[in-house]
Amino acid sequence: MTKYGAFPGTRPRRLRTTPAMRRMVAETRLHPADLILPAFVREGVSEPVPIGAMPGVVQHTRDSLKKAAAEAVEAGVSGIMLFGVPEEGKKDGRGSAGTDPDGILQVALRDVRAEVGDDLLVMSDLCLDEYTDHGHCGVLDAEGRIDNDATLERYAEMAQVQAEAGAHVVGPSGMMDGQIGVIREALDRIGRQDVAILAYTAKYASAFYGPFREAVGSSLRGDRKTYQQDPANLRESLRELALDLEEGADMVMVKPAGPYLDVLARVADAVDVPVVAYQISGEYAMVEAAAEKGWIDRDRAILETLTGIKRAGARTILTYWATEVARKL
Repeated sequence: MTKYGAFPGTRPRRLRTTPAMRRMVAETRLHPADLILPAFVREGVSEPVPIGAMPGVVQHTRDSLKKAAAEAVEAGVSGIMLFGVPEEGKKDGRGSAGTDPDGILQVALRDVRAEVGDDLLVMSDLCLDEYTDHGHCGVLDAEGRIDNDATLERYAEMAQVQAEAGAHVVGPSGMMDGQIGVIREALDRIGRQDVAILAYTAKYASAFYGPFREAVGSSLRGDRKTYQQDPANLRESLRELALDLEEGADMVMVKPAGPYLDVLARVADAVDVPVVAYQISGEYAMVEAAAEKGWIDRDRAILETLTGIKRAGARTILTYWATEVARKL
């Protein structure tokens, strides 16, 4: 009994008294194996090129990419997701560089596999936007609209060349209807049944992609609202989820992560396959910018955002801080 009246027998604060106590009762734990490092490799550069809107992130040369992959292995990171940045003159309406066996992404896949073998999951972005002169994720019809089914044919080709170049996992990110089934069939047709598909199941038309556009040298004209999801919708994600699983997705993703934790939680509750979340460029840039201003504690903010994403249901997180955080963990 106190002067404030009777307390119940349990005082929750007892389990917050010391760092050791808080560590022991923590419900959510980050581990290096929870993390995947997204990385950009640029054709025709002799030194890494800093990305202005993403302090600490670069467009890699082939050599610096191999070093980054080796460092990720050493830190215990599970995977690396590769994005190719071709020379500007190699972009065209069909994104031909994306299916060229000697295109920058395919060359980088071979480089990284030679460097790390199977010690790191080597993953490839399967999308045309980096390679098209209009910057969209597919081919356009005569009216300038995305032609869904013609784009699927290009995705099938991309899947095959990426698998032949050494990708353990392909990540179709274009949000075309039917893409998972078409890619699975294309991979199986060339005997690449072991290559997994990470479906970008719920990819929203987000304002937070801005820095990424710089990172890949995007040529985008217009927006992607006719194929990426409306930020207002949640049940639509569950419909996309059901379709991706029916078509053969091995893993599913929610992107972005932070603004869509409710979607992430619903997806995680609904499936028995691994759920991935992508902490995207704008999320990274906000923390780095606020930290540079002295407005937040950078290291605490990074760990807090990642812990929140995992707490919401992500098995694995793509984050540009992957190697740094893995070392600290």
